[in-house]
Amino acid sequence: MNAFTTTTLQVRKDRLDVTRLRTEPAAALAEGQVRARIDAFALTSNNITYAAFGDAMNYWQFFPVPADGDGTDWGCVPVWGFGTIIESRHGDVALGERVYGYWPMASHATLQPDRPTPAGFSDGAPHRAALHSVYNGYQRCGADPFYTADSEALQALLRPLFLTAWLIDDFLADNAFFGTATAGRRGVMLLSSSSSKTAYATAAQLARRPEIEVLGLTSAANLPFCDSLSTYGRVLSYEQLDTLPTDMPCVYVDFAGNGELRRAVHTRFARLAYSCSIGGTHVQQLAGARDLPGPRATLFFAPAQAKKRSAEWGGTEFNRRLVAAWHDFRARVSDRTAPWLVVQHHRGAQAVAAAYAEVLGGRGDPRLGHVLSLGDGA
Repeated sequence: MNAFTTTTLQVRKDRLDVTRLRTEPAAALAEGQVRARIDAFALTSNNITYAAFGDAMNYWQFFPVPADGDGTDWGCVPVWGFGTIIESRHGDVALGERVYGYWPMASHATLQPDRPTPAGFSDGAPHRAALHSVYNGYQRCGADPFYTADSEALQALLRPLFLTAWLIDDFLADNAFFGTATAGRRGVMLLSSSSSKTAYATAAQLARRPEIEVLGLTSAANLPFCDSLSTYGRVLSYEQLDTLPTDMPCVYVDFAGNGELRRAVHTRFARLAYSCSIGGTHVQQLAGARDLPGPRATLFFAPAQAKKRSAEWGGTEFNRRLVAAWHDFRARVSDRTAPWLVVQHHRGAQAVAAAYAEVLGGRGDPRLGHVLSLGDGA
């Protein structure tokens, strides 16, 4: 493979279990563009959520795939990770620069840097102009306060998930936990798919708040893992949902997207104050949220809370709080005596395709984190 050939893993939009690998010549760069070698990217259930909500939330539009002649609609799942600039026709982006950001599941990517600063730049490609700026930014590692060279894998795996988790915690606190916490009783934050990385990152933030209890729901197989984190007040299997009191004042924070489970939660808890939909880790059980008892299930959009807090606190203070919380969380996850996450590296097209199938099927060990590369290295 060379700098002028790109390998991409593509997914059928209507059948997420159907993939194909495409190796194609890369177009020559236009003036103002750069080419990055995608050195490493993470694959988690968060990326499966991107695929599951690809049309509804415009995730397929970041790295569009030309339509096939037979009408089959393919997409490229966005991922987070690190790349190195290997070709540049932009005066403010140098060869060899290492950047963190949002990439296609591919070996290389072409970017059109816009508004460069010492901290980073945005991709100014026309097809990304209407998409949210949170996903269009690329951070220069040399000036990134999140960055440490020895934690690249954890950053790829957890940084975007942690941002969402930190904002969920802030959103719930900002809304006084929707009235569930009273002088005589703690409110319960009920988190589905509690073994998922975004869920346990959320739990780690919420656990600092004494006015609430964090209760995780997971599969029976993942109960030991969730218990080992010591970040949930309690963890129950999905089958144990009906052991909880029906008058429990609670908020449902749904990472699973399982329609049957959502209905069960809405039906059981008469004092369900708010229902917050985050992701779709249970891809095969995804369902809408119409005609549910209780509050309307509302999709949480992290960039909206980020925009609100940036306006209220100012960008500098927002980043200071976020970076401090990140480094604290990273230290807990990577504790040598009891790590929450063990990184597993995969290199090559077939290995990446196999890892995607494993994560899509929800068959993986929740303690493993997959870091992938479709390229051939430096």
